[in-house]
Amino acid sequence: MIRYLLLTGLIFCLFPFIASAQQSQRLTQHWEFLREDLGNVWEAVRPVADGSPESVPLWEKVILPHCFNAKDAVDPNLNYYQGPGWYRTTLEIKNPYTQGRTLLHFEGAGQKTDVYIYTTLVAHHTGGYDEWTVDLTDAIQQFLQSADAKRYKGKVPLEIRCSNARDVEMIPSSMSDFNVYGGLYRYINLVYSPALSIEQIHVRPQVDARGNTGVVQLRAVFRNPLHTEHASLDIDILDPQKKVVQHYTQQVSLKDSTVTMPAITIRKPLQWSPGQPQLYTVQARLKSATGEAIWSGRFGFRHFEFVTHGPFMLNGQRLLLQGSHRHEDGAGVAAALTEDLIRREMKMIKDMGANFIRLGHYQQSSLVLDLCDSLGILVWEEIPWCRGGLGGDVYKEQARRMLTNMIAQHGNHPAVILWGLGNENDWPGDFPEFDKQKIRAFMSELNTLAHQLDSSRKTTIRRCDFCKDIVDVYSPSIWAGWYRGRYTEYKDETLKAIADVPHFFHAEWGADSHQGRHAEYPEAALKKVATGKGTDERTGDFALTGGSARASKDGDWSETYACNLIDWHLKEQETIPQLTGSAYWIFKDFSTPLRPDNPVPYVNQKGVVARDLTPKESYYVFQSYWTAQPMAHIYGHNWPLRWGKDGEEKMIWVYSNCPEAELFVNGKSHGVKKRNSQDFPAAGLRWQLPLHKGDYQLKVVARKGKESVTDEVFFTYQTDQWTKPARLMMAKSISGDTAVIKVKLLDAQGIPCLDAADYINFSIAGGGTLIDDQGTAGGSRKVQLANGQAQISVHLNKGRSMVGAAVKGIPEAFIAL
Repeated sequence: MIRYLLLTGLIFCLFPFIASAQQSQRLTQHWEFLREDLGNVWEAVRPVADGSPESVPLWEKVILPHCFNAKDAVDPNLNYYQGPGWYRTTLEIKNPYTQGRTLLHFEGAGQKTDVYIYTTLVAHHTGGYDEWTVDLTDAIQQFLQSADAKRYKGKVPLEIRCSNARDVEMIPSSMSDFNVYGGLYRYINLVYSPALSIEQIHVRPQVDARGNTGVVQLRAVFRNPLHTEHASLDIDILDPQKKVVQHYTQQVSLKDSTVTMPAITIRKPLQWSPGQPQLYTVQARLKSATGEAIWSGRFGFRHFEFVTHGPFMLNGQRLLLQGSHRHEDGAGVAAALTEDLIRREMKMIKDMGANFIRLGHYQQSSLVLDLCDSLGILVWEEIPWCRGGLGGDVYKEQARRMLTNMIAQHGNHPAVILWGLGNENDWPGDFPEFDKQKIRAFMSELNTLAHQLDSSRKTTIRRCDFCKDIVDVYSPSIWAGWYRGRYTEYKDETLKAIADVPHFFHAEWGADSHQGRHAEYPEAALKKVATGKGTDERTGDFALTGGSARASKDGDWSETYACNLIDWHLKEQETIPQLTGSAYWIFKDFSTPLRPDNPVPYVNQKGVVARDLTPKESYYVFQSYWTAQPMAHIYGHNWPLRWGKDGEEKMIWVYSNCPEAELFVNGKSHGVKKRNSQDFPAAGLRWQLPLHKGDYQLKVVARKGKESVTDEVFFTYQTDQWTKPARLMMAKSISGDTAVIKVKLLDAQGIPCLDAADYINFSIAGGGTLIDDQGTAGGSRKVQLANGQAQISVHLNKGRSMVGAAVKGIPEAFIAL
């Protein structure tokens, strides 16, 4: 299943070489970028005199990783850019190996990529999410021997053209509910390798459910362009404490590109699990006349089973899979997430208590998989066959290739248990023909291919009922309380789904929430929502207009409602012993071209954290059910102004995993409550208090054995009733060169209008710049008010500015900075 593309005499291989490299340099600096196309590659390298007309178009200096759509994906006034873009830099080549190879390793680039050395096309790749490597050696030698090399003074020009232009014969479909990003949005590495090196070692560990005996099967894949015939291969297997537990030496004859080694047995191996992610290491040395190449990788022993119509078993014990989903998307960078951002996000997912994640809807950075291994997070990873129907031969070949690459590149990760073959393949639209039988036939082909490549994992898809019998594990559409029905129907619908297929998992459930928006009566809209008619998402349900009453259209999009929906789902999941598990959609808000009218335009707001990783209140609901470390969180940290009648009883509630909690209001105890997960809401940790106009300090002390944790919030209770919105009030706070502008919508008497959800538009004149196009409630120049309030930040740029705020039908307001 190794696939090569021959271009200009060079070998282009789709598997990564980074692990076998003797030397590797990450190329992040000294890049230039042009967000448009060129007539040809010559326009990127031709010599020009400063100031001459040929110096246009102008190139922008950038740092990698870099995405075309870092800001325009959430620009409220534009369609995001889908087209070509160019990158260029120069390489200083210092290969230390005699007859060594110089390689360029792409961790991912979107979506179609051409690689040039000077004007020579070295390789082309289609697929924005798998890794791939280009051998630059021959093209570099050819350039250095040319007359054009003199003006580069020993350096080598590299140009890369990326394109995310719409193409129905490419996956994923542009109908997908996420942006098909463009650019060098993952890292690129310059790699020096001996002429004979290890491309990959595929590690297939097996262990019985009791963990008595572990067996490791190794298959080495070599890179051997000079056709070296003989070498010696040394293998060490290290346990999680880095002690060598097995050593293996073999003289290899390199007639073939792969060598399968005899099985290695390890008695009583330490087993990998979310609670104890024990990782073994394989270290390999390949010695030949061309030099020595090394390779290192990790693996783990674990045994899992999806019981028929029953739970998920890991290492012989039931494990309720508790998870979420992840898109590669972030505020201000889109898909160009740095290692630091990825590590921070994955740590937050683990700290939320998750033991499972679905990587939607495409292969993700290898660092994500490494972190899942080390943190203890089980994985469903899938290829981007998502929506639109089924294309032709080119389309199908890309899907096969990406499935092959995904399994080859990520197959050593013990965290991975499910290979996803598709998502929402029942959603037509890209082609005049939508043939269910042809989709079934291709799904069956992918299912067979996945099992041929890796018989140790299961296959899965989400939401394509006419293919549910093909894969090993199926996830239907159950959106109780959001797209259909009420959240109180969740358990009944889940029990039906468990009985319907041999192996069930519930991927995707949840609710959108506008950060900072809270509700005194969050379930009011549910009175209009019909019950008993299913809870699946259907065509058009995601839209904010038309169709039957539903929370997604008629609800308030408050954090309060989202917390209640999540709370109900989690407490019900504890009462379904045959449930394998579920994954909440989604961990972090992300950009989508299909939702321009959301409170934050072009953002799917179902995340439990915002697009900048700021936690919403729902993050702590999950912690209260899923974590062991004592925690307590009073609902409403970003709810500074509550409202109601004077003396009206209001609920104060706390999310905690502790057996008991005591609430103090303005220093006075209001008693201890006992936690009971089935006592909805907030597992019984709630207090009804009469509130009066004024300021309140709330403090909770939660206890778990000898340990205790505390949390505090402050809010003001408003009893004055507002009337029609009449004016905007703006305030500022300045720290360094950044100003934060806060806006409130008031009535004619100056009373805050706390139910106002109008769109507000920010503008600026002068030397400052808005910190906008972030895809967050506080980082968009067009955004819905949250309880009559909004804010935005400004880079002052050491100058003076005027910021304007406008709400339709209200006089515009201004503030000077």
